[in-house]
Amino acid sequence: MTHAPFVRRAALFVAAIGAALLSACSPARLLDRAVPQDTYDFEGDVAYGPAPRQRLDVFRPLPAALPAAGRRPLVVFFFGGAWTTGDRAGFRFVGEALASRGAVVVLPDYGLSPAFRYPVFVQDSALAVKWALDNAARLGADPKQVYVMGHSAGGYNAAMVALDDRWLGAVGTSPKQLAGWIGLAGPYDFLPIENPDARIAFDWPATQPESQPIGHVSAAAPRTLLMAVSKDTLVNPVRNTRQMAERLRAAGVDVEVREFDNLGHVTLIAAVAKPLRWLGGPVLPPIVKFLGLP
Repeated sequence: MTHAPFVRRAALFVAAIGAALLSACSPARLLDRAVPQDTYDFEGDVAYGPAPRQRLDVFRPLPAALPAAGRRPLVVFFFGGAWTTGDRAGFRFVGEALASRGAVVVLPDYGLSPAFRYPVFVQDSALAVKWALDNAARLGADPKQVYVMGHSAGGYNAAMVALDDRWLGAVGTSPKQLAGWIGLAGPYDFLPIENPDARIAFDWPATQPESQPIGHVSAAAPRTLLMAVSKDTLVNPVRNTRQMAERLRAAGVDVEVREFDNLGHVTLIAAVAKPLRWLGGPVLPPIVKFLGLP
């Protein structure tokens, strides 16, 4: 008996997911039919600020999910898209994956280029994290177990909020209130800028040097989980993930690194979705363990 037809169909499905994630097309259009919708409670379109893009969705574990209410971690997840495309609706699969394992998940939108440029998307991210910290207890999460997480450009947002205390400090809080941060294929050191979209988002060549997360590493950084793919052609894993890990370790920060040989830049995050966990991670288990979930 051959599995070739299944393999071909799976390859086409993964290719479609990748194309969707790399374009303005939302991957939710493809994944929603396969991702469960009965494994979490949902609260949508919540304002965390006055601007139209300052909205978020919340995914909460069902009452039967472990751990007990009040002890659950809360994860603020920032999507990628070169700071020019994407929206929270396209990443319901991330909310479902983590909420079904016992975490409260907050998925915010944030200002995108060219309408908004650095540091607006970082400021939006910090404001969304403040909302999460302020509302953690109401959502059934532990306010001392709030994490930031992001993929690609969203990994940059998470890094800046976790490492550069200017942004949370500006909204009356601090990275010291974070239990950790998780970066998936994030760009942490990318000057000079080559990506045309990123050039606009960061006003290249007038980009501020302090816009680079690598420059904000200190002993005060939260514990860290960094994930990347060895053959990433969009975000160099050596310059970004490995170098960030080296800087964090040198500063005495607890950091874990997971690198995958059989995934790509896009499928690294897509592999957390229940229909795609066979891709060859495992990506989700290290995240769940980092959050202290069973």
